[in-house]
Amino acid sequence: MVRRLSTTGIDSLKRVVVVLSGGMDSSLTAYKMRELGYELITLHFSYGQRTESRELQSFHNISDEVGVINRYHIPLPFFKDIGVGTTSLIDTDMKLNESGVDHSKIPNSYVPFRNGIMLSIATAIAEKERASGVAIGVVEEDSSGYPDCRDEFISSFEKSINLGTEKGGFQIFRPLVSLKKSQIVSEALKLNVPLHLTWSCYQRSDKACGVCDSCRLRLNGFSLANIEDPIDYQDLM
Repeated sequence: MVRRLSTTGIDSLKRVVVVLSGGMDSSLTAYKMRELGYELITLHFSYGQRTESRELQSFHNISDEVGVINRYHIPLPFFKDIGVGTTSLIDTDMKLNESGVDHSKIPNSYVPFRNGIMLSIATAIAEKERASGVAIGVVEEDSSGYPDCRDEFISSFEKSINLGTEKGGFQIFRPLVSLKKSQIVSEALKLNVPLHLTWSCYQRSDKACGVCDSCRLRLNGFSLANIEDPIDYQDLM
């Protein structure tokens, strides 16, 4: 689904496609790109993840707040075939990790080559919309250890998309890649990102679980930044 506003008078070179999950990292990425003077085209994927509807709600809320040229919501139903038996983010028969983030191994919430697939589609939209590139909120140092969040991977992928597009010259912006979660929280507050509208939890859509890897990383970031997280969490007592 595409929602489109007038683009009259907008310089296409200052457009960017932002992959926006509705989480804290991707939302800050959108605000950072706007701060740099880019007109935003937001892009969201539904791929059978446990909190699919809640993430979509956050995507639309953040898109409304930050202001966009247009927005794309693209379902990827084939991910369910990839995800069964592979990733706990999609396969509800697999148990999500709740014991704490282990940086020594890739967690079972990893969705095989998800960012590569999403960046490919985002590049096609950027080419269609005559944008200068794609922005994605990958975080390398303080992430769950997903291989497709590494800066080395993004750099390599950037070279590939410029070999495979008509005119090339695209950039993959990743303004958060070297930040820690506490720095992301601080930056989000500086840019007035509506953090209460974001959603990070992997497994609940009413109140965040507080124990999945994503919730733990988020809560730790807020704690280190000495800021209270504005979203609701289930009572863990």
